[in-house]
Amino acid sequence: MLEAVTFDFWDTLVHEEHRAMRAGQLAAWERLLAEAGHPTDQLTLAAAFDENWAEFERCWEVNAGPHTPAKSTDLICARIDVEPEARLRTALIDVFRQVGETVPLEIAPNAETCLVTLREAGLRLGIVCDVGLTRSPTLRMRLDGFGLLRYFDAWSFSDETGWFKPAPEAFLPALEGLGVADPSRAAHVGDNRRTDAAGALGLGMTAVRYTGIVDRVDERFPEATHVIADLVELPGALGI
Repeated sequence: MLEAVTFDFWDTLVHEEHRAMRAGQLAAWERLLAEAGHPTDQLTLAAAFDENWAEFERCWEVNAGPHTPAKSTDLICARIDVEPEARLRTALIDVFRQVGETVPLEIAPNAETCLVTLREAGLRLGIVCDVGLTRSPTLRMRLDGFGLLRYFDAWSFSDETGWFKPAPEAFLPALEGLGVADPSRAAHVGDNRRTDAAGALGLGMTAVRYTGIVDRVDERFPEATHVIADLVELPGALGI
């Protein structure tokens, strides 16, 4: 009998318009650099952002710890050969928060209907999220803006735990917050086989892969217990 369900954040509960966040970050950086006397052409800056994202993905895949906006700012500035003075560096770092707070986001279809059904069935709900360059306070704020944060009892964000999925340490804080002593009494829903499915299955949780926003098929990693294309299918898949 399930006691709780945890959800991934990106491409499970929430998604962004195509590369909207990257576009906003680049535009803000270009403006700030130009105003500070460091004009940088778009192609050079975009290439530096690509290198930074590759470094984030390396950290993500080997679980090397969070690749923060501050680290990202230092790497990007080094790639474009700019040594920012303290005020400019602070402003560049803050771009990631500002864009995260304002970029258009959408909730997954039927997300709230799904959450309401699970709560009415007596299940406790949590979030287990691998954070990119938009930090957890902003992500919780965006969820609250959609009216969804109120459905969750606990969460585990990688910038707060220091761990990415599929590590057990990424899931356990949320499970502990939900009062789940036995992971087999919980399910996890996410879009990624490497992080969400493998991590949940490794702990003995029921794994559900959601394909309604993006269908990531990677045969190197185990398939989830259930695969659904719409969150409205989740309660039925879990026998609720």
